Amino acid sequence: MSEKPIPAVAVVLSRLSPVTYRIALPNGKQLVGHVSKALQTNPPDFEVDDQVILEMTPYDFSRARIVGLAASS
Repeated sequence: MSEKPIPAVAVVLSRLSPVTYRIALPNGKQLVGHVSKALQTNPPDFEVDDQVILEMTPYDFSRARIVGLAASS
């Protein structure tokens, strides 16, 4: 049985590769986020300070899957 992913919003700090980014959660925790496979066919080019939508597993809070760009306010 798999656990449901934990949704979150984070800010992009830097680009590590074409599909991985250093991101920060609102509480200041930094982690590595990778672009989801669904987005890799036409990967978005996230910029520093962009807010992104994440999915995290409850077992490892050092990594996250980036599933989209958060709506800007």
